[in-house]
Amino acid sequence: MSTPEHLNTLSSDLLPGFMGIVVTRVGDGEIDAEIELQPKHMAPNGFLHAASIIALADSACGHGCSTHLPTGAESFTTVELKSNHLGTAREGTIVCHAKVKHAGRTTQVWDAEVIHADTGKTIALFRCTQMILYPR
Repeated sequence: MSTPEHLNTLSSDLLPGFMGIVVTRVGDGEIDAEIELQPKHMAPNGFLHAASIIALADSACGHGCSTHLPTGAESFTTVELKSNHLGTAREGTIVCHAKVKHAGRTTQVWDAEVIHADTGKTIALFRCTQMILYPR
């Protein structure tokens, strides 16, 4: 199993690094990540951009999948995602807790909840399906 430090290093020059996504915990079938909100995370209307929330949740689920690949698998790709947005934030930190719901040989399904850490309010519920990739 990977460590948060390892996953953060892998992502540092990619979208998760640009977005300021930090993996804070890797567990058995679970992973936590967070973003300290900055102006770049906002939409022109001054509220948190939905894509910032999705980037956090999808990155957490993706890191989770990559750390729980079945034997012989080399990677994965997201084939479906759904996000229900229940609130927003303008400052502070948003945290994501992702948990595997199905860890099969050909697919994984992960659920995530994004919470505004400062208020404890749920901002979004997220689910994604990843297709497991094997060498050809």
